[in-house]
Amino acid sequence: MLLIVVAIYTWFKPDLGKFENLRHHSKRRVQIAAIAGAVIGFYDGIFGPGTGSFLMLTLIYLGFAFLSASAIAKVVNVSTNLGAIMVFGINGAILWQVALVLAMANIVGGLLGARLAIRGGSTLIRKVFLFVTIALIIRVGIDTLTNW
Repeated sequence: MLLIVVAIYTWFKPDLGKFENLRHHSKRRVQIAAIAGAVIGFYDGIFGPGTGSFLMLTLIYLGFAFLSASAIAKVVNVSTNLGAIMVFGINGAILWQVALVLAMANIVGGLLGARLAIRGGSTLIRKVFLFVTIALIIRVGIDTLTNW
């Protein structure tokens, strides 16, 4: 449901994240980021899908442009993933051969995507953000209906 709200909100706010215009004073931004980070990190540890979208929406709410929000979200997403890797790894739940191949492919994709994002700027990232969010809504909806 949250992804649907994110998609609708982004769709009807065409200037959202187009320009950097930081809101709140520095201390308040840190407080909001800490609370949102804890909630999103918890969600990411349990479910995962949409984490990047929630991170970006939080950063855009704080006044970052899509390009900056995307870059910051990547750092945060790596952090939540490292935390999950430690827990899953300690409990022997990771198939390392598969994970490492996927990780290397993910690095290549990340490099290509980051270059494209820098070239296309916030406008391109907003379009891709909307597309991915809608695709994720469809995917989660299908999974939910087939497992219901």
